[in-house]
Amino acid sequence: MRGKKIILGVSGSIAAYKSASLVRLLVKAEAEVKVMMTASACSLITPLTLSTLSKNEVLTDLSTESGRWNNHVELGMWADAMVIAPASANTIGKMAHGICDNIMLATYLSAKCPVFFAPAMDLDMWKHKAVIRNIELLHSYGNILIPVENGELASGLIGDGRMAEPEQIIDSLQSFFSI
Repeated sequence: MRGKKIILGVSGSIAAYKSASLVRLLVKAEAEVKVMMTASACSLITPLTLSTLSKNEVLTDLSTESGRWNNHVELGMWADAMVIAPASANTIGKMAHGICDNIMLATYLSAKCPVFFAPAMDLDMWKHKAVIRNIELLHSYGNILIPVENGELASGLIGDGRMAEPEQIIDSLQSFFSI
């Protein structure tokens, strides 16, 4: 992963806490990491945490407080890969239907690189026909699914829907780049 430019998009799922470990592993693998977060994600893990770990400013909006534009088109061209982890049901739906209401989704729609997504949601959400259809749409666009895991979910239920562990996400990226 040395020298690879990775955009990590963090959406609003309790699994957002895993993004800190994912950033650490990417940096340890010598990737350059830029993080984008949805407003919902910012209520679950702070941008300061991910900024400190990535050694880059975390982007949470299309513009800064001083009015400077965060150029999502440039970011989409900069990256060797974009990883959305966790990818909530909401974010997956927006990705599948081209809804662009935050910097992460604007960058996704501008990305010229491979896009990986690691879903995270509760068991019944994961099995819902709308989510299944949205994932099929993302596949048809060429996005790469990092499969969910089976285990204990935030609701206390046991089943599919758990976001892949950061190590698995790294393995998926390394396998892709080694081809």
